[in-house]
Amino acid sequence: MFKTLLIVGVGGGLGSMARYLVQFVAAKSMLGAFPFGTFIVNITGSLLIGIVFGLSDRVTGISPEWRIFLATGFCGGFTTFSTFSNENLALLRDGNYLVFMLYSLLSLSLGLGATLLGMVIVR
Repeated sequence: MFKTLLIVGVGGGLGSMARYLVQFVAAKSMLGAFPFGTFIVNITGSLLIGIVFGLSDRVTGISPEWRIFLATGFCGGFTTFSTFSNENLALLRDGNYLVFMLYSLLSLSLGLGATLLGMVIVR
């Protein structure tokens, strides 16, 4: 159990650092109310987790430890659904209803699509 916790913790730490870097760069590069950093992270994280699960269903060379490291650890630390929810509430609170609707619909539809695409890519 300790080994699994360590695998998840290291993966999660790396994923969190990667998320921070993406959001930092996006915040410096983008203007406006739309939270591009979280949007980019959620879509790419969805693609990555689709690839991980798609590969682990097809390829026997991916060990359970690598799957836990990548899916639960890295993707869990990288993707930011809790931040997504908080940002949506802030958009609603600030009266940015159009941005709220656009952000929510695009994140959900493209996230699901990216996960499916990741699985299809490895088939």
